Amino acid sequence: MNPYDTFNDVLVKLFRDIMDIEEKAIITEEFKDITNNDMHVIEAIGINGGRNMTSVAKDLSVTVGTLTIAINNLVKKAYVERVRSEKDRRVVLVSLTDKGRKAFEHHKHFHQEMIEALVDGLAVEETEALVKALTNLVSFFRNYPAK
Repeated sequence: MNPYDTFNDVLVKLFRDIMDIEEKAIITEEFKDITNNDMHVIEAIGINGGRNMTSVAKDLSVTVGTLTIAINNLVKKAYVERVRSEKDRRVVLVSLTDKGRKAFEHHKHFHQEMIEALVDGLAVEETEALVKALTNLVSFFRNYPAK
């Protein structure tokens, strides 16, 4: 198989399987009440305290309305809390509860294991080439179809 066909085969399989694989790895018995998408909302909120809805929505590439639905569900499940900004009472900030921080750390651990597996056995030069290749791929997706 030539390199083009190998890349195509690997990327097609990876894109097809990645969400299923991640969901099986991170949605455990402890976190069975949330979805993989919920876990990504938790990741976007982060553990550094209150973020406004607009910035979280932007990070996730969703509308504030779509995010509001997800946040409502996560608040009901006690992963997220809403608070008014003390600087501007019109602004609602979202932050993780203790339960949400625990889910965040669980998800972060999965990502650390994934990255370790990705670079395991690679020389520094190979890691740099992989970073360059993946950066090119991200750029392709962000700019597609506009050229």
